Amino acid sequence: DYEQKYPADEEFKEMAPAARVWMVYNDEAMKYVIESMEDWRDGLDMLLVFAVIFSAVVTNFLVQTCQDLRVDYGEVTAMLVLELIKLEFELAKGASPKDLSPPSSMTAVSSFHPKRSDLLVNELWFASLGLSLTTALITVLTKQWIHQYMAIPSGSPRHRARTRQFRNDSFQKWHVPLIIGLLPVLMHLALGIFFVGLVMYLYGL
Repeated sequence: DYEQKYPADEEFKEMAPAARVWMVYNDEAMKYVIESMEDWRDGLDMLLVFAVIFSAVVTNFLVQTCQDLRVDYGEVTAMLVLELIKLEFELAKGASPKDLSPPSSMTAVSSFHPKRSDLLVNELWFASLGLSLTTALITVLTKQWIHQYMAIPSGSPRHRARTRQFRNDSFQKWHVPLIIGLLPVLMHLALGIFFVGLVMYLYGL
């Protein structure tokens, strides 16, 4: 009961900086902050951990698949060595240079074009990684906003009440609740894109 918790105001001082109305407002506002922000903060902590782990997993996949987008010089060297051995074998059998097999078109400087499937898989996984890192970044920023929102302001009860209301107005103006609600959607989208790329990658093996 606020009437027993806080002393009554003097006459004509009901709106003074230390009036009871501001103390009651601050207590009720703090209850709302604790109930709503704690749930959001716990959810953001779990989402941030998952986004970081998922980003690390996707990065490991990309390290492997990016090699398919470049020339495999080990394969080029092996082909050239086999071709050289074949030529020496034909020359040893007495074949004339005109009768030798045409040289392979594969050289260290030959043009290389990755397969369309490899390009598509890497594009999907880079998009998934970008969404995951974006989710992690926005989650960190949102946690900072919540930390500032929950911080108890200093000053008189009236000043604290006005500061609390200003923070709440700014919280709604920047659509922070909507942003928090969209973060899991971004993470689900990143997961979906990753699994589409994974299916394509496994299908091409």
